[in-house]
Amino acid sequence: MSETTTGGGRRVNRRTLLIGGSAAGLGAGGAAYAARDELARMWWRLPGVDKPRKAGAVDQPGAEWIAASGANWRWADRPADYVIDRVVIHVVQGSFDDAVRVFRDPGHRAAAHYVVRRDGHIAQMVRELDVAFHAGNRSYNERSIGIEHEGFVSEPSSFTDAMYRASARLTASICERYDIPRDREHIVGHVEVPGTDHTDPGRHWDWDRYIRLVRAVRVTRTAK
Repeated sequence: MSETTTGGGRRVNRRTLLIGGSAAGLGAGGAAYAARDELARMWWRLPGVDKPRKAGAVDQPGAEWIAASGANWRWADRPADYVIDRVVIHVVQGSFDDAVRVFRDPGHRAAAHYVVRRDGHIAQMVRELDVAFHAGNRSYNERSIGIEHEGFVSEPSSFTDAMYRASARLTASICERYDIPRDREHIVGHVEVPGTDHTDPGRHWDWDRYIRLVRAVRVTRTAK
């Protein structure tokens, strides 16, 4: 789930010009890459480019806020700087508590925006406007929202009715917020992300059922 250096998928804007122009004079090699990455993390400190943030606020009503380590995501201003047009479905290969623990660990270098528990409880760990390192592909990280699910890809019993329904409501809300079509082109599994070596959500994830549930949700649009 770690971020890669695969590029693309971004608009040319103040942020892009700042990073590109500053990195150009650094030369090749590891030092230049490190400096560029640091600039990418620091851009938000410029005045007037970040959206309002309120400590503990969630994008999904009813979700519990549990902050991921800042090493596992980066500040952004989505969808102003990156268009959000995908939802990526993950399975943690462990428990809800396992997912929360590793996403709060700065050494893990990965996190999803949300974690869904077997009983349908949802934790938000990264704000939707920020880029979570969840897909193993930089372009997909920048354009998507990642939803982690407790369980194991080899165990059909991991995927409960409560989990499917809660996750479907979450995905439907995300699709409504960002005008994402509720279809399999735009709601994808981690295994479908280009360049990934992951297999989740696995063959026991019932995509037909999930997409039906997502499409059945009626969402009242709110300002974003």
